Amino acid sequence: MRADRLLSLLLLLESRGRMTAYELAERLEVSERTIYRDITALGMAGIPVYAERGPGGGCRLVEGYRTNLIGFTEEEVRTLFLSGAPGLLHDLGLSTAREVAARKLIAALPASYRHRVDQARQRIHVDPVGWSPQYDDEAVPHLEALQRAVLNEERLRLLYRKGNGDVVSRIVDPLGLVAKASIWYLVGRYSDPAGQMRVFRVSRVLEVMVIGEASERPVDFDLAEYWQSWSCEFSAMLPQYLVKVRVEPEAIPEVLSILGQGVATRLEQAGKDKNSAAYLSLTYDSLDHARSRLLGLGTLLEVIEPLELRESITDCALRIISMYGDGGWRHRRASTR
Repeated sequence: MRADRLLSLLLLLESRGRMTAYELAERLEVSERTIYRDITALGMAGIPVYAERGPGGGCRLVEGYRTNLIGFTEEEVRTLFLSGAPGLLHDLGLSTAREVAARKLIAALPASYRHRVDQARQRIHVDPVGWSPQYDDEAVPHLEALQRAVLNEERLRLLYRKGNGDVVSRIVDPLGLVAKASIWYLVGRYSDPAGQMRVFRVSRVLEVMVIGEASERPVDFDLAEYWQSWSCEFSAMLPQYLVKVRVEPEAIPEVLSILGQGVATRLEQAGKDKNSAAYLSLTYDSLDHARSRLLGLGTLLEVIEPLELRESITDCALRIISMYGDGGWRHRRASTR
């Protein structure tokens, strides 16, 4: 993206002092003409940068100029530091670089923002991998109120619908929010003496009431560490219904758009047959869950295993044909006379 390149160009000039257009073009993998256009764009944006031609020339910032984050609002700053996808950066060998970059940015912040940034990093966590392929985003009307309570350390009374449908009222110290793919969770602790930790699905929160008391946060609590531990235990308890499907190459983009990017890596690593069709493994809670999800994909993919799921989908398809076919339509018309 051009915005990323402009920022990289600016930071390079600040750290190096002077660089030729050729050096910048090589570093940023663009043409020298593009570098000169970017220099002009930075100048029009108010950055004191200029280019000199000839021996000893090059691109540079006005002496003494340094970038800073004074122009950022508190809300904008918080978004830069939310702890999303650390596992992916670790896989790429970039986890250390991420922390170093974060420390450098924090050092450049106005003192009034530093505490709020650290607070946000400990209270909002993003886990990009879902429990299983999801189609629908959940309605979370109380997410904004929960976020305010988390950041302002306010004790809450929650009206909450449990997984079995029971509605309960709980007084909770909200410790953090976690996005598991498109599903939001509140990590909290009961305010009673036992202080049990609990994870609440935000879409099941029916009502949020601030009760006028400050929440209590364990001194050594780390949101990302707690979530990793809890989610591993939760995943181990989930029912595992494994499904193997075959996806034709021309159907892959549409399958991705429906199942979500959570299956993109599995598609890349999937085995291929001589026709380049991909064999993909999916996990669902049960046969019924798998059938309801995969039946709607029609001919975009074919279930290979298990056989009972193939037979169940076949049975549903035949009943649909019976309902909508000409014979079924004539039968229903005759029966209503």
